[in-house]
Amino acid sequence: MYMHQTMRWFGPDDSVNLSDIRQAGCAGVVTALHHIPVGEVWTVPEIEKRKAIIEAAGMTWTVIESLPVSEDIKKRDGDYEKHIQNYIESLYNVAACGLKVITYNFMPVLDWVRTNIAYTLPNGSKALYFEKNAFAAFDLFLLKRPGAENEYSALEIAAAKQWLNNKSAEEIDILYKNALLGLPGSKEAFTTGQVLDALKTYSQIDKDKLKSNLVYFLQQVVPVAEILGLQLAIHPDDPPFPVLGLPRIVSTVDDIEFIINAVASKANGLCFCTGSLGARMDNDLLQVIDMYGEHIHFLHLRNTQHNTEGNFYEANHLEGSADMYAIVKKIVLLQHKLNKSIPMRPDHGHQMLDDLQKNTYPGYSAIGRLKGLAELRGLEMGIKKSIIAE
Repeated sequence: MYMHQTMRWFGPDDSVNLSDIRQAGCAGVVTALHHIPVGEVWTVPEIEKRKAIIEAAGMTWTVIESLPVSEDIKKRDGDYEKHIQNYIESLYNVAACGLKVITYNFMPVLDWVRTNIAYTLPNGSKALYFEKNAFAAFDLFLLKRPGAENEYSALEIAAAKQWLNNKSAEEIDILYKNALLGLPGSKEAFTTGQVLDALKTYSQIDKDKLKSNLVYFLQQVVPVAEILGLQLAIHPDDPPFPVLGLPRIVSTVDDIEFIINAVASKANGLCFCTGSLGARMDNDLLQVIDMYGEHIHFLHLRNTQHNTEGNFYEANHLEGSADMYAIVKKIVLLQHKLNKSIPMRPDHGHQMLDDLQKNTYPGYSAIGRLKGLAELRGLEMGIKKSIIAE
C-alpha cells in the first residue's frame, strides 16, 4: 500500500500541463474550480467538465484543493448562512461526481505569506522564503497597518527599519508585491486598500471568536460529509503564526487537537502539511501522526529550513529541519495499519533548470516538484520494503 501520488494542477491555464504531471509519475492530480467565485455552488456539470479533462489525460481526480471557505463564513457575518448552504450543496455535487477528499483552510484574508518567492540557493535554484524582519518592514512601513507598531517590540521595529534602509527601491518593491500575492491559482494580487479594508472587518474577531466560527461551520458540514462518505481536510496556517494582527487557529498541535475534538467524526480531518506545521520549531510532526493519524486525509510533504529568528525557506524535500525519513516511515506504518493509501503530493518545489526561464505559480514549477516526488517515492519504497513484507 503506497501513498497515492499526485501533483497540484491549477486547471487549463496552468503553465504545467497534465502530460507533464503524468510523465512525472503521478496517477492523479489535485485541483479545484478556481474560476467559480468563492461562496458559490460547484455544479455537477462544471465538476464533470474538469474531471473529463483529467481522465482524458490518463489520470484521476479524487482530491479537491481547495473548496474555499468564504470570508463571510470565517467571520460568521454577511451572507455566511447562504454560503454554508452553498458549501453543503457543493459537497453533494462533488460526492455525486466521485470525489473523496475536500481540502480547505480557515486563514483570514491571506491564504499564505512569503517575503521572497525567488530566494536564490547556493546551487542557483530558487525557493520560497519568509524573513521576519522583511515582513515586519512591509507591515509597519509599506502597508502601514494602523496599530501595527503596538504588536512589535522596540527591537523588532528597529530591525525592520534597518532592513528597509539597507534595501534598494527595487528590492522594496519586490517585497511589497510578494506580500500582496493573491490566492494560489489566481493571477490577481491584492492591493493595499483591499488588505486594509479586509483587516478592518476582522477588528472584533480574536482567536477564540475565529475558533468558535470554525466550530459552527464544522457542525454544519461534517455530518453531511460523513453521510456522503467524504473526508474534510483542513490545511494548517501558512506561516503557522499570526500575521498582520490576524488570529491563527490551525498552527499548533493543540490547535489540531481542538479541531478534531470539536466535531467527533472521521470525516473531520487534517491536511498534514509538513512544510506549514514544520515552520514552527515547537511543532512535533511525528506526534501529529501518532495522535491524529486516522484523521490525516491528505499529505503535503515538503521541508523547511528555519532558524531561531523566525525565518524559514523551503528546503529540498529530504533536507531541512524536518526528519522526512522518520515522517515517511510513520506514514508507511499508518497506511499499513489502516489498510489504505493516503493521497500525497510533493508540496512546492524549487524553480530550477529550464523552469528558471518560465513563468509559473510560486512554488509550482514542474521540475522541482518532479525531483521532490522522485525523492519521496524512492524513500517510501525503501522504507516499505525494509519493514513490511510485500
